[in-house]
Amino acid sequence: MKTEDVAARAFAMPLTNPAYPRPPYRFYDREYIIIKYRTDPDALRAVVPEPLEIAEPVVSYEFIRMPDSTGFGDYTETGQVIPVRYRGEAGGYVHSMYLDDEAPIAGGREIWGFPKKLAAPAIVHESDVIRGTLHYGSALCASASIGYKHEILDAGPVLESMRRPNFMLKIIPHVDCTPRICELVRYSLEDIDLKGAWSGPAALALFPHVIADVARLPVLEVLGATHFIADLTLGLGEVVHDYLAGDAA
Repeated sequence: MKTEDVAARAFAMPLTNPAYPRPPYRFYDREYIIIKYRTDPDALRAVVPEPLEIAEPVVSYEFIRMPDSTGFGDYTETGQVIPVRYRGEAGGYVHSMYLDDEAPIAGGREIWGFPKKLAAPAIVHESDVIRGTLHYGSALCASASIGYKHEILDAGPVLESMRRPNFMLKIIPHVDCTPRICELVRYSLEDIDLKGAWSGPAALALFPHVIADVARLPVLEVLGATHFIADLTLGLGEVVHDYLAGDAA
């Protein structure tokens, strides 16, 4: 393969058979279970990078079921999002993500910088509750339950929360293991079609684990829970801060 052909064909690894297709990525019937909880402010300060500012000592623990995703297929994801502000703009900092599908792990990490790891999350409907779990190997790392559709929610506030930007730290090392890319990335969800939203009572327990360390942000009090289903497109990101340059991009 000639040098110019490599440059022309290069999109993702491996060169001749990329781990994921080109965007855009559209998600159909994406199901969210989000449990909002109060946590230790010191624990938040230890994980949220400047120039982001912590909005409140709160975490959203998310379980997301994605049965129909263009390019990525059928998979489940779970993780933690922290309310933050960037230059006065409200959003969320994506702190952790665990999922069970190689394509969105590779694509999410390489394109946006999503902090994705391979694990075994699950969402199951059990009679009058929805249960979410995260296992790493045989170890239970997270267990959640929410009452099934106790109250229908107004679409407005849910859509507003979905449209807020999210931030994450994209890190790619050089071949000598020094950082080649270290950037704060912002992205948003687009073309959202909210199909239904509900709330209900919820419980959440997080368990210490050396790799799936969701318990690093401990649950002090469950504040509420939402359950909603939507079609949406995952928007491409933009760099808002380059840590290697030392100033905003």
